[in-house]
Amino acid sequence: MAFEVNGSARAVTLDNRTTLLDALREHLGLTGAKKGCDHGQCGSCTVLLDGRRVKSCLIFAVTVDGRSVVSVEGLAGPDELSPMQAAFIAHDAFQCGYCTPGQLCSARGMLDEVARGWPSAVTDDLSAPVELSDTEIRERMAGNLCRCAAYPHIVAAVRETAGLRETAAGAMRAATR
Repeated sequence: MAFEVNGSARAVTLDNRTTLLDALREHLGLTGAKKGCDHGQCGSCTVLLDGRRVKSCLIFAVTVDGRSVVSVEGLAGPDELSPMQAAFIAHDAFQCGYCTPGQLCSARGMLDEVARGWPSAVTDDLSAPVELSDTEIRERMAGNLCRCAAYPHIVAAVRETAGLRETAAGAMRAATR
């Protein structure tokens, strides 16, 4: 099978029972996504598949043939952190760090969902743009567990990054007028 991983074309020969998580870790050497529960409950293995958040321990690798995967290793360039990674550091949004790769990928995917206007279970007004409150962030990140309980710091990092995105989007809209 062949697919794109972090912007590079990759080809691997796998048993059809191999999960995407195991393909990334064991066959491609990308160990950022972690094997936490191996049942899709903890979110440590979260990656982006065609821009959407998925728990890679639940997906057979053969189903991503021809598709695009971004793991935590692909969130930033080789010499700089992504804004989300920088915010996680600034807000001490990790302690042991085990869940951090999944949290980062999930947060990135979640902000893209908000930008598309997708509501969550706690979105009050379905006809208005989504306002990213702390409650909204917590709900959207609920599929990613942190055993160290760094949740307030994770929420702060996501809120900061969302604010940076809004500022950048506003500047781009102003520049195109």
